[in-house]
Amino acid sequence: MLPTVPAFGGVPGGPELLIILIIFVLLFGVPLVVIAGAVLFLTLRSDDEPDADRIAELEAEVERLRERVSDEPEEADGDDQSSAQ
Repeated sequence: MLPTVPAFGGVPGGPELLIILIIFVLLFGVPLVVIAGAVLFLTLRSDDEPDADRIAELEAEVERLRERVSDEPEEADGDDQSSAQ
């Protein structure tokens, strides 16, 4: 007689595949959606305007310091040359 139990256990059908799909969605889909939502929220929440103001302020400060540094060596060089002559 032929055995009634298959030798390799059977191929998953519709309900089994649906359960596997639900498990994959819960394990991988939900965290991906949460991470994407957090990134989108933080991107939309950040304002670029305060950063632009801060950068402009720092650039102006750098220019003032460059002018001060470029003026000081000229004055020092002028003093050294007049005393040497």
